[in-house]
Amino acid sequence: MKKPLIGASCSLLLAGAAGLTGITPAFAAQTPTATVAAVDFAGTVALSNCSGSLIRMPSSVATDPALILSNGHCLETGFPAAGQVLTNRSSNRSFSLLNSSGSKVATLRANKMVYGTMTDTDVSIYQLNTTYAAIKSSYGINPLTVAATHPVAGTAIKVVSGYWKRIYSCNADAFVYRLKEGAWTWKDSMRYTSSCNTIGGTSGSPVVDVATGQVVAVNNTGNEDGASCTDNNPCEVDQNGTVTVRQGINYAQQTYWIPGCFGTGNKLDLAKAGCALPKP
Repeated sequence: MKKPLIGASCSLLLAGAAGLTGITPAFAAQTPTATVAAVDFAGTVALSNCSGSLIRMPSSVATDPALILSNGHCLETGFPAAGQVLTNRSSNRSFSLLNSSGSKVATLRANKMVYGTMTDTDVSIYQLNTTYAAIKSSYGINPLTVAATHPVAGTAIKVVSGYWKRIYSCNADAFVYRLKEGAWTWKDSMRYTSSCNTIGGTSGSPVVDVATGQVVAVNNTGNEDGASCTDNNPCEVDQNGTVTVRQGINYAQQTYWIPGCFGTGNKLDLAKAGCALPKP
């Protein structure tokens, strides 16, 4: 995790991925198959400083207000403090929506930052001033579905960066009990195999399960210099407190616990039974 980019020539940040799902008056049910469309840039977005994606929950319908997923450390208001959870803040942030080839097709705009935190996870979710149906009708772009189940080690994944228009391919290597970086601690983080050598600006990228086309994590950090538990150098901590440093290895925060915190109309409901996101 690094400071958000101000321009392409500034210090780099992390993130990435994309998947497809059809839009009908109620989204068509998705049954994972071995013939899911190839992962590309369709539905990913570029922020001013990070990457992100246009997402839907498994229960979302086409007439719901659309949502954007990125990192908590990509918020335009700066990094949330450890222990801080932000909800339902006014925002007019803009996002560049990409098509399958990575070309910009539209500028989308938020009317609300629904949820943002760097505690236990590193996530931000924005609500747009338009619906999935309107985006599909105007630009032919479908949202990516956030999977509601925990991914498994060995899963083939792609990290899709809208900021850099670059796709990284690797596997989910393992899941880390605690990942510590500076003041922040994240739970059950996904560690990549080494071929996902993500760079600054990929922060917030969707991590897509190649077999299902669904988002299973959001890219957020990596150990750059081999230091232990410092900014830009996260360390792994197991249940016994043993610390491991893996220089050059990158990580993402799982997203399966997000759908359980959203109800009808894509409304955030942190009191919903089974919601595991940190509360304010």
